[in-house]
Amino acid sequence: MSRTAAPEPRPELAPVILGGDIGVYALGRAFHELYGVTSTVISGLVPGPIADSRILRTVQVEDSHDERGLVDAALEVAAETLAADPGRRLLLLANSDWLVRTVVRHRGELEGAGYVVPFLDEELLDDISDKATFAELAEKVGIAVPRTIVQDFAGADDPSWRPVPVDVGWPLIAKAASSADYQDVEFPGKRKVFEIGTQAELDDLWRRLRDAGFRGRFVAQELVPGDDTQMRSITAYVDGRGVATLMAGAHVLLEEHTPNGLGNPAAMITGDLGAMFDQARAFLAATGYRGFANFDIKVDPRDGRFAFFEVNPRIGRNNYYVTAAGANVARFVVADHVDGVALEPVVVSREVLYSILPTSLLLRYVREDGLRAKVRRLAPDTAHPLAYWAADGGAKRRAYVAAAKVNQVRKFRQWYPEPTGTGF
Repeated sequence: MSRTAAPEPRPELAPVILGGDIGVYALGRAFHELYGVTSTVISGLVPGPIADSRILRTVQVEDSHDERGLVDAALEVAAETLAADPGRRLLLLANSDWLVRTVVRHRGELEGAGYVVPFLDEELLDDISDKATFAELAEKVGIAVPRTIVQDFAGADDPSWRPVPVDVGWPLIAKAASSADYQDVEFPGKRKVFEIGTQAELDDLWRRLRDAGFRGRFVAQELVPGDDTQMRSITAYVDGRGVATLMAGAHVLLEEHTPNGLGNPAAMITGDLGAMFDQARAFLAATGYRGFANFDIKVDPRDGRFAFFEVNPRIGRNNYYVTAAGANVARFVVADHVDGVALEPVVVSREVLYSILPTSLLLRYVREDGLRAKVRRLAPDTAHPLAYWAADGGAKRRAYVAAAKVNQVRKFRQWYPEPTGTGF
């Protein structure tokens, strides 16, 4: 399967995607590249990544955080689509933890309306979406994870509540166990991931979370040293037989560093991750996983050992790196849930530079000589998920992509002005 493979027209396919970020556009692009179909995107706003697109049809809801409103919009799209052509095959996708949870909770209703819902069951979703539970499951399977302490805020309304002792060493990393529980909590200094250097800083974070009404779980984790280039990403697909038909990976070069985007890869190079793939397969098999999964892993530069941080129950914001490297992600879910075809497992090994950054900015942060040379070699054919000029190259979209790249320079200057040894 090559990145330039000819489309296989499948006019009966009707992908419907919840959300509006760059990963949603990448999914729609994958379906258009391979099957020549337009996807319907349901979102509260129509932000730059999905705006003015020729390959997407957008449907707006009044409140993108209203679970019932999103489901009702999806049901309306299904009714309209099937009324116009009863032979259409509706496929419902989502690419955030909260939206996946919304779809899974309403699976029966959505499937009754004609949708294929290619996600894992709700019980397993609850287990693996929680970073604390993921660490417990991974350890049982023999998969390496950073040392993790769980802070549960469920009883924080009680005046006698006290945080549990944390002894993983300083600095440490603190983050919400479940992003769905954390999504609507607001407090000064809120970040996706916190680097904590002292007990006083940790005490202050626990206080702010408690005062903000957060009643989920946070994890305090051992900080694995090394900058962003020590991170790896794996995207997998497990079919209805329990077979991992897709295994794709990438060496992260630079992550986003805004408070809400921290940890999202902004540039990476695809390739075979070997033993990491083996451990990912073991986890997926042991848990009975189905559908797309996205793992975050970090390599310790001191000894080369790696640790799995989490698995996301979805394809991931940066999923276009898989399609760009030759394994169009749409093929796997369509073969499994629409065609009922058992694909032979694919391991992606082709090297491609995926990046949403200006190359000059990327090179400023990649300090290792071998990686810098590889970036320069691959840069002329950089895969940018929004740069689908052959089919979606209108003037407004070209202007948006150009402006977004310039904006990345501003964001890095503000939030991560110089590369560091830890990525913080």
